Amino acid sequence: MLRRRLISLLSASIRTSHNQFPKPTSILPPRIFQETPLLQFVKCRLDLSNLSSYGCLGYQSRRAYSSLLALNDLRDNKGARKQKTRKGRGIGSGKGKTAGRGHKGQKARGTMKFGFEGGQTPLRRRLPKRGFKNPFSLTFQPVGLGKISKLINAGKIDSSELITMKTLKDAGAIGKQIRDGVRLMGRGAEHIQWPIHLEVSRVTVRAKAVVEAAGGSVRRVYYNKLGFQALLKPEWFEKKGRLLPKAARPPPKQKDKVDSIGRLPAPTKLIPLAPEEKEAICA
Repeated sequence: MLRRRLISLLSASIRTSHNQFPKPTSILPPRIFQETPLLQFVKCRLDLSNLSSYGCLGYQSRRAYSSLLALNDLRDNKGARKQKTRKGRGIGSGKGKTAGRGHKGQKARGTMKFGFEGGQTPLRRRLPKRGFKNPFSLTFQPVGLGKISKLINAGKIDSSELITMKTLKDAGAIGKQIRDGVRLMGRGAEHIQWPIHLEVSRVTVRAKAVVEAAGGSVRRVYYNKLGFQALLKPEWFEKKGRLLPKAARPPPKQKDKVDSIGRLPAPTKLIPLAPEEKEAICA
């Protein structure tokens, strides 16, 4: 190891002296400045970029030591690691005796609850309240008729059977983040040219008119949180050894927004229409 470091020091000193002083020019014949074997050896050590192409003194060099860096000399940069402040270890450390807390008082003796400002009105009470969060709000994931027709053409949805929200989820028409149900939109309504029957949570006026004009039907069904989970993931209840919950009735404020109660497990056949609904469709 000492020999390697001496060689690297010698090469570094020769390199600095070679860069500092210009090469002398002489009128003597060039044979006087022919390189000696020692100079060839030093130049071979300096030229690290061409070590793989040629050697020096008839020996192919495989390894060069251009610096004093070694595995046992690796260190972190200065300031990369900071030691933890040790409090209460004598006055010479600067954090002894009172350990930076000062003399007496609430701050020196104990801690206060978060947000306490010494008795004055805290910031959270000085600022006014803005807005509110409606606990009865519902979030429906939209799905267009164009996407449904595209999945039918791809063979992922059978148009001859009842299309429920579970069918849409299994086919990839809606994502996984379904909160309260699905809203059927009229986007891509021109692609619906055959009758389809759907059960969704909400439906727009345009989408319902297009589906009924093609000879199909759209029914708005109600599921609560647990019922909606049982509709989309019935295997979860089977895995836990539980029975599927019964269908829940809609609350009074949603009775006029739904047509019927959702069925569990996911239905595959239509509900027979009431006489009033048949007359409305025929008209």
